[in-house]
Amino acid sequence: MCGGRGTRLDADREKPLFEVGGVPMVDRVLRAIEASGVERAYAVTSPNAPETRAHLDVPRIETPGEGYVADLDRALSDARLTTPVLTVAADLPLLDGEILDRVLAAHDGGSLSVLVPAARKRELGVSDDATFERAGEEVAPTGVNVVGDDDEGAWRPTDVRLAVNVNTRSDARVAEQYL
Repeated sequence: MCGGRGTRLDADREKPLFEVGGVPMVDRVLRAIEASGVERAYAVTSPNAPETRAHLDVPRIETPGEGYVADLDRALSDARLTTPVLTVAADLPLLDGEILDRVLAAHDGGSLSVLVPAARKRELGVSDDATFERAGEEVAPTGVNVVGDDDEGAWRPTDVRLAVNVNTRSDARVAEQYL
């Protein structure tokens, strides 16, 4: 997923192309996918990120840029995709193949939300503005999920590679500490 505006980042470039440790975040995420057991990758782009579209050298699924959920729904309706589908946001510069393989191993056939405890995000000093309660715990979405055909499960790792998604410049500074 790499078609958002990234307004909170307040950068002079599109969010997926924002560099963390000198490398665009979307390139870091693509490297992680390539190093994992994922068979095929598609970049989900939108009119909000034309430079990202031009930068990418992977098959793309175009969406209207109406927000993450609407664009994800549009992408999932693409005939090239069959469930289960691993979805990954482009703002996770610490991802690597090993952690993505762990997500896939935790998946049991249905959908899987990968959530981190909000307390872990606060401990790391990164933004946590999208938290919610699940099973009595305050959690935050990681930007990594598996969309399947069945009921939704949840996996709650505390791994920094999933807990740090870059929404602000402060988040980027934290990510660079862990590279």
